[in-house]
Amino acid sequence: MATNASEKVIYAALFGNLLISITKFGASIITTSSAMLSEAIHSLVDTGNQVLLLYGLRRSAKPADQTHPFGYGKELYFWPFVVAILIFAVGAGLSAFEGIHRVMHPQPVSDAYINYIVLGLAMVFEAYVWWVAYKEFTLLRGNQPFIKAIRDSKDPTVITVLFEDSAAMLGLIVAFIGVAISDFYQLPIFDGIASLLISVILALTASFLAFECKGLLIGEGAHPETITSIRAIIDDDDHIENINQMLTIHFGPQDILLNLSLDFIDGLPSEKVETAVTKMQARIQAKHPEVSRIFIEAQHCRDLKTISDAEHTIQAD
Repeated sequence: MATNASEKVIYAALFGNLLISITKFGASIITTSSAMLSEAIHSLVDTGNQVLLLYGLRRSAKPADQTHPFGYGKELYFWPFVVAILIFAVGAGLSAFEGIHRVMHPQPVSDAYINYIVLGLAMVFEAYVWWVAYKEFTLLRGNQPFIKAIRDSKDPTVITVLFEDSAAMLGLIVAFIGVAISDFYQLPIFDGIASLLISVILALTASFLAFECKGLLIGEGAHPETITSIRAIIDDDDHIENINQMLTIHFGPQDILLNLSLDFIDGLPSEKVETAVTKMQARIQAKHPEVSRIFIEAQHCRDLKTISDAEHTIQAD
């Protein structure tokens, strides 16, 4: 499901990168700087990426239908994965190509002061977009440590923008240094080397984003804290003898499917089982509104073990 925080971050990145890419392309044409051209390509790719992320947000908000009974929430995980591929293939690939070409055929940077001005302005714009993304991420992570919050995040849009802009800031610093060395020391080869370093930065960023999105696409369960809380709610019910199985999966940042196999106390009338299930669902969703669907199966633990043994026998055969 689309969130206001995600849209705010993406729109800020979209308009910021669009203005920056236009400015960088203009500067690269005037100064013939390879590092500036790599940065212009980088910003253009980032602009296209924001469009894809917005498209993913819109698609993920579509209601469930007959062909997609669990909704379209995983579109939010698919499009950031596409973004990671684009960063790697287009951003890193073209930057590497341009860098290799300029290392093999160095060309002096002309009117370098234009690059300094453009790179300085770009740093200001990128810093603002990065700060917007970081503030939203800080709100989402709460008291979690930074790295753990990134690994546990179920909303790839904010993470994608945050890391894109972190890579952009590093790229701008590398480009600035490359242009400065080329200009002051008359060593144009460093302009090409800067392009190669920008390519490496983009490739590492893309690899990390692809790895994070892969887990969400395959299907990640709810946070351990959420599972512990749900288990406590079930344990408080006197009608439950045992929790046989608890399975969760994220279909979106705020869309969790919960499957439960519960062993009710022996001799409990069906009417009381139905009442207990209804109350349990209400208690779970009241505390965890992100659990949008709950399926509960009443099953004796003895029967579950029998079924499990039979499945293992069939697999062995």
